[in-house]
Amino acid sequence: MSLTKLNQDLRRDLKVAAFALEEAALDAFSKAQGYKEAEFLVAMEKVSKMHEQADRLKAYADEVKAGRIVRGKPL
Repeated sequence: MSLTKLNQDLRRDLKVAAFALEEAALDAFSKAQGYKEAEFLVAMEKVSKMHEQADRLKAYADEVKAGRIVRGKPL
């Protein structure tokens, strides 16, 4: 199944957003390594949530590719 231009753009945008979240999570992890234990654990919870959201965005991109999510023309 070939994707329309709108769906290709949506898939690309979702993947780009996921990548940006993963980069931000890696930056946060790098900075958190110098924190005290309690602050580090709080930061790791945030990093974990960022990775979860990135995974969700990638799953949406896969659904777009499979045709389960479709973007239509604006009204």
